[in-house]
Amino acid sequence: MGRVEGKVAFVTGAARGQGRAHAVRLAEEGADIIAVDLCRDLSTISYPLSRPEDLEETARLVEKTGRTALAVQGDVRDASELRAAIEDGIAALGKLDIVVAQAGVMGAAGKPELQAWSDVINTNLIGSINAIQESLPHLREGASIIAVGSTSAMMDFAKKDNPGRDPGGTAYVHSKRALSAYVHDLATELAPRGIRANVVHPTNVNTAMLQSESMYRVFRPDMEHPTREDAEPVFAVQQAMRIPYVEPEDISNAVLWLASDEARYVTGVQLRVDGGGYLKWYDYHV
Repeated sequence: MGRVEGKVAFVTGAARGQGRAHAVRLAEEGADIIAVDLCRDLSTISYPLSRPEDLEETARLVEKTGRTALAVQGDVRDASELRAAIEDGIAALGKLDIVVAQAGVMGAAGKPELQAWSDVINTNLIGSINAIQESLPHLREGASIIAVGSTSAMMDFAKKDNPGRDPGGTAYVHSKRALSAYVHDLATELAPRGIRANVVHPTNVNTAMLQSESMYRVFRPDMEHPTREDAEPVFAVQQAMRIPYVEPEDISNAVLWLASDEARYVTGVQLRVDGGGYLKWYDYHV
């Protein structure tokens, strides 16, 4: 028996990176998967987003484990598209037990366009809320909701240089903070119903978002066109452990645990998988 045997999981941002890793890890432990992703670029995001063939590959990897995958191209910013995906998934798979709100983007570093603020907020915050709230009518006792935040949500960026210069980056931090507060309060409402809600906060993760020139410039602002080789040594500044980043599967293992009955009494938690990044910012407090 797998740790989520016979359960059905809805995963957004599932075409690649963390989302794909979550879908495959849950499938390895017995879950069928409803996988959703946008599969096209946004003009304010400087790195390429997933493509339809990426989502098809996720479905193939899920099915390779022996589980069923329903792959749907959908925009998390549009609640109606997620509603349709969930309803189609339940019609095919019978129920919904696990929600993983993973879909997220980072605005282009150094770009002043205000549209970047809206695209990041609408994807990371509103999109995650859409995924969760469209799922709520279908969840029953024992269900688990996992939102993927960021350790950056816990950092103090009050002293910013040139405020307003990078609305996409600022929106990323705000979106993850607001999502964390939303899940905290939602967990309180759902606890009497036996439904759990938690947030996983990664540090740098080895995905296309991190491995992009836009992010390389964040870590190496002294260079006009930094490469991965230029930026990677500086990635380690984010963690207390001597690592530049974690792998998507490291986050997936936390997602799996929170989805499983091993965490059946764990709710309202802000779980950091950050290589000790938080420890570099804050003293111990209760």
